[in-house]
This record gives sequence, C-alpha cells and structure tokens, in this order.
Amino acid sequence: MRMTTSYKHYRFYFCLSRPFIWLFYRLRVVGAENIPSGATLVCANHSSNVDPFLLAYAFSLKHQLHILAKNQLFKIPIISTILRKAGMISVDRNHMDTTSVKSSLAYLKNDEKILIFPEGTRVSSDDASTAKSGAVKLAERTGAPILPVYIPRKKRLFSRVPIIIGEPYYIEKDDQKRKQDDYDRLSDALMDAIMLLEEGI
Repeated sequence: MRMTTSYKHYRFYFCLSRPFIWLFYRLRVVGAENIPSGATLVCANHSSNVDPFLLAYAFSLKHQLHILAKNQLFKIPIISTILRKAGMISVDRNHMDTTSVKSSLAYLKNDEKILIFPEGTRVSSDDASTAKSGAVKLAERTGAPILPVYIPRKKRLFSRVPIIIGEPYYIEKDDQKRKQDDYDRLSDALMDAIMLLEEGI
C-alpha cells in the first residue's frame, strides 16, 4: 500500500486504539481471502457505533477503509480533524451530497476501498430498513466490485464477534439507463446478500 498522508494517520489511530478493541472484543474473521485488491465498495449492515472500528480491524492495515460517516461528526472540532486526516468521508444522509460522491469516486479511482453502510444508519435486529442506493450507483459508475460483509447486530463485551466477508460481485452497466426503482431493487439485493452471510456464523 502506498504511504499516503491519510494512510499514515489511519495507521497511527489504528495502532493507538487496537489494544482497546482487542481487550473488549475477540474478532473472528471469516472470508478474508475474498477481499479484492484495489478499488472495492465494502458494504456491511450497521447496528452499533463500534462497527466501523471492528471492520477496520477485520480488514487489517493491509486494507485501509475510507469510511462514510455522518456529517454531524465532522462538526465536532477535534473529532472532525481526526476523521479527515484518517481519510474518512463526510456524508449528509438527508440530502443529495455531491461532495461525498466526488470524494468516494476519487478514492475508488485511486484503487482504494470505501466502507459504506447501505442502511444509512444504525438498525437493530427488530427493525425493518430500506437500503440506500448510493453503493450500487457507485459500483455501476466505477466498475468497482461490491464486497458484502456481515457483522452481528448483538455484540457483547469480552465475547467473540464473528465478521463474515462474502464474495465480491459487480453491478453491470445497463444498455438502458436505470430508473430509481431499478437501483432500489439492486440495493435490496445487496442487503439480502449481506444478511445471508449470517448463515456462515
């Protein structure tokens, strides 16, 4: 991996927080061999604030993840500085955010990995959620593969947390321009692919 400025900061924060993650959670990563080299849209379900950290450690320093995070976090002075320096991407979940799209495209063009939670927010096991279409649109536009990842909704401290990495797949471009309904179906199929990975636990 190239030693970009964001990677140097990412590595620093990664190493700084790793002892705490290892103390509280025992990760068991299944399917690490499925991680593609180069540009990838890593897509996972989301239920806890700790999910981005667990996924970052599951992918190890070999694969830096540029995580899409809600823009409210980037309004907190110290937190904002840390997130930006580590290569995180601010996204407005309630409006069309062209800045986050451009940032994501730039990272993918540079053969880097983006972490997206298609649900758009934390969702408990008892809730129903409609997936956002941003991930499949980026995959179609860039030709980068989608990598579905499952992380358990319920995580207990000092217990084993399995993270299941599925097989990557592509969103092929359509000869006819897709409508929003088409993207919604592709997004639902993505969430189905993620949730099916639970069977691998």
